[in-house]
Amino acid sequence: MSDETQTPPEWRNFYGRIRGKTLRSSQKTYLSEDLDTLRPEGVTREENPERLPIEPAALFGDDRSVWLEVGFGGGEHLVHMAARYPEVGIIGAEPFINGVAMLLGKIRAAGVTNLAVHPGDARDLMEVLPAASVAKAFLNYPDPWPKRRHHRRRFVTAEHLLPLARVLRPGAEFRVATDIPDYVRQTLTEVPKAGFALVASVATPWEDWISTRYEQKALREGRVPHYVTFRRL
Repeated sequence: MSDETQTPPEWRNFYGRIRGKTLRSSQKTYLSEDLDTLRPEGVTREENPERLPIEPAALFGDDRSVWLEVGFGGGEHLVHMAARYPEVGIIGAEPFINGVAMLLGKIRAAGVTNLAVHPGDARDLMEVLPAASVAKAFLNYPDPWPKRRHHRRRFVTAEHLLPLARVLRPGAEFRVATDIPDYVRQTLTEVPKAGFALVASVATPWEDWISTRYEQKALREGRVPHYVTFRRL
């Protein structure tokens, strides 16, 4: 069978819904007025069907270190880190449009200028980022996909981790926060296979951590957060 007629591999989403409740008028304003200036060009397949690399320096105007947050939820952690580390450029990827709108509102309120926002699948972004171009990555409270038959949809599988490993530079830090014990188990099993060394797996958050709304919900419901740190080999 020729390459042209082969069936492409299945593309499994590691996230759930992309839309939630009806957006408030202010959130619609954020999306219409702010997103285009923050969104990296050349990420989507429509814009870049040849999947040519994009240059992170073009996003922030210089050669600063670039960090990546996969699935930023409501944007609390992303904006917090941008404010704490203004010398760093941080790219956030999130397909849930309500979360994108919430983030844009937080960006306006905080006045941070060192963020780029991809309102879509992080894999599209990782496909076009140059190899070894990212210095740190975050995966905070990802969709747990609790049913066993859905565990292959979790981000901590080879189809997601290998692209992440490609864009992370040697020595880069990869942080994972979750309140699901089985997600911790799978993380500890699968991430090292993709080229990472375990640094820490603890119940104490990082010194620069901010508790997100997802974490607060977990705490209210009696679940215990866990924080795992890896280093890219």
